[in-house]
Amino acid sequence: MSEERARAALEASGIDFTITRHGPVGSLEEAAAARGIDPANIVKTLVVRRGDDDYLFVLVPGDRTISWPKLRALLGVSRLSMPDKDVAREVTGYERGTITPFGSTTAWPVVADTRVVFREAGSTAAESAVGQDETVADLLGEPGGAAPLVSIGGGAFGVAATVDGARLAAVLGAQVADVTEPV
Repeated sequence: MSEERARAALEASGIDFTITRHGPVGSLEEAAAARGIDPANIVKTLVVRRGDDDYLFVLVPGDRTISWPKLRALLGVSRLSMPDKDVAREVTGYERGTITPFGSTTAWPVVADTRVVFREAGSTAAESAVGQDETVADLLGEPGGAAPLVSIGGGAFGVAATVDGARLAAVLGAQVADVTEPV
């Protein structure tokens, strides 16, 4: 089962996490209320296709969306797309709405928006991450905003894991950059 696979991967990563379970929700605000977290601290895991059989995960704060020009510039590519729900399920093992890098059938690279990692996107550490090829492990010692607690999908509908945003990016080896814009 997908939830067990995600939980096993969370445990294996060594990250501290709390699992939250809730019923069906109809909006970001309802999901945030059910998880007891600010809507901006819900992290959407989006699957992005760079090319044939070449995907990555992009971690996006709930109140934001991917900025395609920023992401293309970061990755040095001229074209990106999002696969349909069937392809996303095939390449991750999870249905859309439950996708998480934890326990994915393939360990795709991860890009985390700075706001997942740093409470203040304008912090010294966040600014140094923008456009750089650095992982959060390189930045954890930097002064600046504190890491928020974020809620990421837990592999099944109504299941989420609450984790420290900086540790999340660190255990995933995420490249941290400003890759989003307001919804």
